Amino acid sequence: MKIYTKTGDKGTTSLIYGTRVAKNDKRVEAYGTCDETNSMIGLALSYLNGEYFSGKEEMQEIFHKIQTALFHVGAELATPSGKNVKWTLEEKDIEELEAKIDAWDAALPQLTNFILPGGHQAGAALHVARTVARRAERQAVELGEEVNPLVLSYLNRLSDFLFVAARYVNMHLGSKEQTLHQN
Repeated sequence: MKIYTKTGDKGTTSLIYGTRVAKNDKRVEAYGTCDETNSMIGLALSYLNGEYFSGKEEMQEIFHKIQTALFHVGAELATPSGKNVKWTLEEKDIEELEAKIDAWDAALPQLTNFILPGGHQAGAALHVARTVARRAERQAVELGEEVNPLVLSYLNRLSDFLFVAARYVNMHLGSKEQTLHQN
């Protein structure tokens, strides 16, 4: 099977079920940004190669589930209104994110100031993934009532998760958090 089809050479692409839309269609923007979030998570995880900390393997497994769930989110966003979604999120996907947010947040120093994104390369990349997930959420909201409410909840919670994950990685790898500059 060839990677290229040439069917998008004139600025259109197919949604699930074959509906052709412009490549700048709101749906394409939304699921494309989920793909971008997924890629940024992959980059963040690559920065953990050669690093060790307690809980790293568990974190990698959690991110494997998240990256799979992001494909499901993308599939929902790529499915035209009125069509059956082949893959779907479940409430438990959101609950799992919340449980891990709570567990990791409890292990972190309490926030007393705003922090600046950065730290270890993995932590910094997770901060970028967080901002991309926020953009995906805004784009999904723009689609209106056509979007499964679980997609919106998942993207919202995912960005919270990525914030805590960035802090968690930075803590375990000894990267001090930077607060806002005081005048």
